[in-house]
Amino acid sequence: MDKQSFISAIEQICEEKGISKEKVIETIEIAIAAAYKRDYGRKGQNIKVKFDAGTGKMEIFQVKLVVDESMLKTEEEIEEEKAEKAEDGSFSTNEETEEGEKKFRFNPEKHIMIEEAKKTQKSVKPGETLEFPLEVHEDYGRIAAQTAKQVIVQRIREAERDAIYDEYKEKEGEIVSGIVQRMEQSNVFLDIGKTTGILFPEEQIPNERYRLGQRLRVYILEVKKESRGPNIILSRAHPKMVSKLFALEVPEVGNGTVQIKSLAREAGSRSKIAVVSIEQGVDPIGSMVGQKGTRVQAVINELVGEKIDIIEWSEEPAKFIKSALSPAKVMDVLIDEKKNQAQVIVPEDQLSLAIGIKGQNVRLAAKLTGWKIDILKGEEHEKEAEIKKEEKKKKEKKKKEESSEKKKTKKKEKDKKKTVKEEN
Repeated sequence: MDKQSFISAIEQICEEKGISKEKVIETIEIAIAAAYKRDYGRKGQNIKVKFDAGTGKMEIFQVKLVVDESMLKTEEEIEEEKAEKAEDGSFSTNEETEEGEKKFRFNPEKHIMIEEAKKTQKSVKPGETLEFPLEVHEDYGRIAAQTAKQVIVQRIREAERDAIYDEYKEKEGEIVSGIVQRMEQSNVFLDIGKTTGILFPEEQIPNERYRLGQRLRVYILEVKKESRGPNIILSRAHPKMVSKLFALEVPEVGNGTVQIKSLAREAGSRSKIAVVSIEQGVDPIGSMVGQKGTRVQAVINELVGEKIDIIEWSEEPAKFIKSALSPAKVMDVLIDEKKNQAQVIVPEDQLSLAIGIKGQNVRLAAKLTGWKIDILKGEEHEKEAEIKKEEKKKKEKKKKEESSEKKKTKKKEKDKKKTVKEEN
């Protein structure tokens, strides 16, 4: 690797990854030191490399810790450790003193006595390190260059993976366009630009068919960081897929004039959306539907014909629940706030519409409003009300009878006491 190529490669890493040049050089130095130790080093050696990216000059050193007698284990301590090792199989080359300082078993490859160290540097103190130059073998320049190149290539790949992760992590919760790349079992892989995302079966719209080369809009559900690169999980079934599509199709939603307050969805079948306008004069439902239904139809087409009910949100529970059950007509809504429950009264001919096929309409309305909803026919409600009325009358009658009986008993007791008193 020539000098200019080396510098260019480092600059590329720094630009793409956003890390300092010093950090890249440090990584290269560590890799070259490891390669040198593997090929030429001795057991226990601490190797350090100093690399000048500008000149390409490389220096290799052996690093030794300066120690004195107080930092070393005695022969007796070493013998004791050997005995312990024989007993339980454990052995340590260093231990801590009562003051918490480590004691070492002297290793000439790692340590140098203070007396010897002072011959090299007079001001050196125990606990400091000294660097001793090592021979750079003739063929090591080639090995170092290969190692540096491998590190640079690895760093570039890591930088690319990290850059892609950062970019798509910011897009988490957003909608992107993708092209169906391949299908493995029930999983669909989409090319979403700089990488590939995966659409698992549970995140697909039921009964939707995919074909190679098909362009789709997908919701980025989650971006995970993994060793091979970012794992991007996509969705077309998530409720937010609907709200994000409307944000793209409806400018009033995009700029916040119309807000989607709640949304309930059964992907591929039906969605209910509650909207409100924060600006006077702006019709929230009209904005969502668009002229001649163009806006809502664009969303329906993207969701392969999924039905969408758009209703106006209200902070009044009864009003909100009534709207949520559309297209069914509602006679009355009785709210029980303690139980978070609502009884909805509908005409007999609206009962099946209010409940929906397999209970879908009332189920979505309950999800949308956050209330437990019971649907009753008007006639049933009248009967129930009549029964409750009769029960109330019976209770009141019983209460009166019990009260009258108590009064009679008290009067008898009072008369009895009066008679006894007169006799005395």
